[in-house]
Amino acid sequence: MKLKCTLFALSFACAAATAAAGPLDKTECIAPAKPGGGFDLTCKLAQSGLMNGKFIKDPMRVTYMPGGIGAVAYNAVVAQRPGEENTIVAFSGGSLLNLAQGKFGRYNENDVRWLAGIGTDYGAVIVTKDSPFKSLKDLIAAVKADPTKVVFGAGGTVGSQDWMKAALVAKAAGIDYKAMRFVAFEGGGEATTALQGGHIHVYSGDASEVSEKIAAGAPLRLLAVFADKRLPGALANVPTAKEQGYDLEWPIVRGFYMGPKVKDAEYKVWADTFAQMMATKEFEKLREERGLFPFALTGAEFDAYVKRQVQRYRQLADEFGLTKKQ
Repeated sequence: MKLKCTLFALSFACAAATAAAGPLDKTECIAPAKPGGGFDLTCKLAQSGLMNGKFIKDPMRVTYMPGGIGAVAYNAVVAQRPGEENTIVAFSGGSLLNLAQGKFGRYNENDVRWLAGIGTDYGAVIVTKDSPFKSLKDLIAAVKADPTKVVFGAGGTVGSQDWMKAALVAKAAGIDYKAMRFVAFEGGGEATTALQGGHIHVYSGDASEVSEKIAAGAPLRLLAVFADKRLPGALANVPTAKEQGYDLEWPIVRGFYMGPKVKDAEYKVWADTFAQMMATKEFEKLREERGLFPFALTGAEFDAYVKRQVQRYRQLADEFGLTKKQ
């Protein structure tokens, strides 16, 4: 009788523990790249914010699933792990641009549940301190006069975010983007080195990345940021493209999505938790330490934002002849 009671007590305890388990238990964040990049940064920002704020009891596990700037992870979550309520996946604006160009295979922006945006960077136009270009207007006037005499460089090939920023500058100058001189590099580090060495004239990169380099003593200068308003902190004196008469915006949002079959209740728990976390001073400090600017959207509002962005990118991709035919 005593053995039966013990077995019953154990089974009841297990059942109770199972019933109590929720979407914030044994959490996992998938970073769709190798360790050390932007996706890793995004996962670890959530990991730190959730743990430090005591929103989760156990440290979030970060796993790596590289391939196709997010394509491999996207396909795996949709097809193989669609209902995992404890799993979130990091993405960036580059992921959305690739989605818009059909680079994620047969899946599109409607095949996952977009959860939260937790920070953003912005595109920027960068030159050296001694560049003859003192403003975005100067640069655009030079490109318009003779596009062969201005060499753009960036981390990424044709169709990448950095290429798209350069192409938008060419468009603002009223020239065919195909006439633009563009040199592709492996990453932003190589591009800034080439800029400082005089091998290129303009780098179409990211604001926070260059801000850190300037703070470290690099002889660089920003002509414009592609934001809707001036950025806070060290870049407060850099004008936006809009201020200079060009309607150019390029936010680089970082955030998370979940599988398409995650239930509404579990999705809401995550969305509400992220909203609470991002409202804290502790999270604001963590975000700033990682060079990201304020951006906080969750749930349905964020889902709508992502789909608007993908549609915008799709229109740009069509305009520049980049859309992959299905």
